[in-house]
Amino acid sequence: MPSLFASYLRVYEPLTAFDRERQSFWRRYAKEGRDLGPVEGPVRQRTAVLEALGAGWTRLPDLPDEAYVLEWDNAILVCPWNLRLRVAEAALSARDGVPAVLADAFVPPILAGQAKAVVEDWRSGAKVLEQGVPRVHEQVSTWGVPLRWFAFVDLEERDIALNARRRTLRYRTEISKARRRAHRAVSVLRKSLGDAPITEAVEEGTRWLEEFHPRSVVELDYGGLVNLLPEDKLTEDDSPGLVAAGLSALSRGDAESASEAYEKLVARWRSVQLLERCN
Repeated sequence: MPSLFASYLRVYEPLTAFDRERQSFWRRYAKEGRDLGPVEGPVRQRTAVLEALGAGWTRLPDLPDEAYVLEWDNAILVCPWNLRLRVAEAALSARDGVPAVLADAFVPPILAGQAKAVVEDWRSGAKVLEQGVPRVHEQVSTWGVPLRWFAFVDLEERDIALNARRRTLRYRTEISKARRRAHRAVSVLRKSLGDAPITEAVEEGTRWLEEFHPRSVVELDYGGLVNLLPEDKLTEDDSPGLVAAGLSALSRGDAESASEAYEKLVARWRSVQLLERCN
């Protein structure tokens, strides 16, 4: 299975978070075992997006509904992929910062118009009036983990497997815990740093967490990044602990200790980001 060098922040929601039609669909989906795990899923997603955008570039296809499925405390939770929205966003992103002639060659205006309509309908369509703004359950970051994500999990929640059959590193926690940590982080950062970019980034993540059902589960998954790091580095990784230590130091007014934790964290993940340029 080819590896995608990306990390993921996901929210799994219980079936009760969805309307009756969606509940029935996801219940059947889970019962039939149609879901893929977080190791195989990213490859399937990427393939679906590339195939959708590569088939003549004239229309957005009706992609099947897919999701990750998690059993947690004897309940079924799902993390929908929202593939049609992702294809639409990818089509629009492909035009950003590109001269019009090239943009039209890669993403014709008719396809761009369809993509824009899909994104706008997602955020302000008729269903929004009845059911509220739909939720994007997964965030993706290539060649690293956004430092703000570590504020939502605890080092003790780590799940690591390093063997020939399975190589994963992830954190899972109840969303109630993730929200408490997020709000505390925002409070400390705003008091200590004010309207700094890191404060705004954590605030944005906090608002995102508030969109979901209170019995959801948050997952920070290192994804394909585990294949870039040696086993000892993964075993010793304490990134959530460094973030927690930095926030604690800021709350005490200990700027020196906070800077030390931050610099150590940045240096660790910069070494991963630089690998992108090695190819």
